[in-house]
Amino acid sequence: MQQEKSSLLDDEFAKFLAGRSVLSGSAREEFQGIVCRLSTGLGAGDSCLLLTDAEQELVLSSGLAGDGTSVTPLCMTGNLLYLQRIFHYEQRLAEQINEMVSRDVPLAYEESLLNLLFEPSQGGTDWQRMAAVQALKKRFLVISGGPGTGKTTVVVSILALLQGGAGGELKVALAAPTGKAAMRLQESVGSAMERLRERGVSEAGIPEKASTIHRLLGVKQYSPVFRHTAAAPLAYDLVVIDEASMVDLALMSKLVDALRPGSRLILLGDRDQLASVESGTVLSDMVQSLPENTVELRRSYRFDGAIREFSAAVNRGDSGAAWSMLTAAEPPNITRLSGDVASCGGAIYHDYMKAVAAASGVEDYQQLFDRFNAFKILCAVRHGPAGVFGVNAAVEQYLTERGHNCFEEKWYPGRPVMVTRNDYGLELYNGDVGLCLPDPGNPELLKVWFRRPDGQLQGLLPARLGGCETVYALTIHKSQGAEFGEVLVVLPEKRAALVSRELLYTAVTRARKSVMIKTSREVFDSAVAERVRRSSGLAGLLGADGL
Repeated sequence: MQQEKSSLLDDEFAKFLAGRSVLSGSAREEFQGIVCRLSTGLGAGDSCLLLTDAEQELVLSSGLAGDGTSVTPLCMTGNLLYLQRIFHYEQRLAEQINEMVSRDVPLAYEESLLNLLFEPSQGGTDWQRMAAVQALKKRFLVISGGPGTGKTTVVVSILALLQGGAGGELKVALAAPTGKAAMRLQESVGSAMERLRERGVSEAGIPEKASTIHRLLGVKQYSPVFRHTAAAPLAYDLVVIDEASMVDLALMSKLVDALRPGSRLILLGDRDQLASVESGTVLSDMVQSLPENTVELRRSYRFDGAIREFSAAVNRGDSGAAWSMLTAAEPPNITRLSGDVASCGGAIYHDYMKAVAAASGVEDYQQLFDRFNAFKILCAVRHGPAGVFGVNAAVEQYLTERGHNCFEEKWYPGRPVMVTRNDYGLELYNGDVGLCLPDPGNPELLKVWFRRPDGQLQGLLPARLGGCETVYALTIHKSQGAEFGEVLVVLPEKRAALVSRELLYTAVTRARKSVMIKTSREVFDSAVAERVRRSSGLAGLLGADGL
């Protein structure tokens, strides 16, 4: 990807370090430029900076860099330059994972139970069964796969096997990087456990609830240190993390460091989706370097053939094939939107708003959630006419012109809102979506209703909510891990480096039934061609010869 522009913070940080080096003149200026590139790269998701031989010599002569054995602001290993904090996270994570990989402890299980959970294959490899067998053999396992490949389902089967062999005595924790992802994991586990009961399989010892990784580790207010560390480890035999592609280097390092000696770790995720917002490409690095500890699920149970074929073309960078599908008459559920985004999305939300006006009770509200979640506008960027702010405003204008008066009051019946920060007291998390609807017992009173993991609705007064924003459209980043019936993907009007193949793939694979994309050929080709490339040393440290 193209070099990111430095921020004022990057510039001032680089100036601060250069001023404390032993260098002077042009050498100091060059050193300042290197540090600025490192800081800018960290903001873009890199964990380190690749240096030339001459740059390595200059950095080592600055008096501010070492090999990590002493306290210096910068650390060098080979030709990679790190900030000390990131360097130690990466080294520690690799050390811990390599230790887990080298000391597998196979667990007993009942073959009859395995056959009950995974019916005999009708040809080809049963990747879910393979994942289950590998999880029983290995202390560390990555289960990778695209949306709808049954990652959560197979994990519940794994837990049933493990608990069956251990008599239900294993202590298991389920977690995800965000509150929204944790709730989805909890819902998926609940659905999978229903299938266990249908087959007469015991669910003893399988946790019903999932938490965020932060809550699992124990947040300390105003401190970057969690309550659970290597000195005070988690009391679990197995930890399962969903949406692992969203976990950054620092958080993954702290999580693995807090595992009890001898415990097991299973990571679930799609390596082709967007990486974490913060530094690192942890899941991708692990899949790349630890093939013996990775199982990739390859059969999707969510998509029809067209969406699967289209997403595969995007994923392999074949913009020609993808564009042909997008612009051809067939398949009918992969289309390019030639009209106006607000008119297309607004027409669908107009029907939703009419259903809002006709709703009178909580049962009707359940149907409103289903209707609202059946369609979603996904934007690649936040700002501009094609960004979430512009599209949301345009949709509200469209609805207002049709009599829904979205601009008269901030809170109006039908307004969809997304929570923008965690509220552990209310059990609301960044990314949760609620609908503003009347209280059935007092129609003059508006509440924001949220669907809880058990499927029940809870209404809260708007004043009780912290940060939230209107969400007829949301960013692709915010949609990660969710699924909708139909999606309308809106790409910016001009080419942008942040609009990548991974971003487009993530957007397309949110849909179960149909995909529309608003884009030009130039922007589409650019997005499919652009890969997220981050500098990381983790892949080289993992594996038998990594350390």
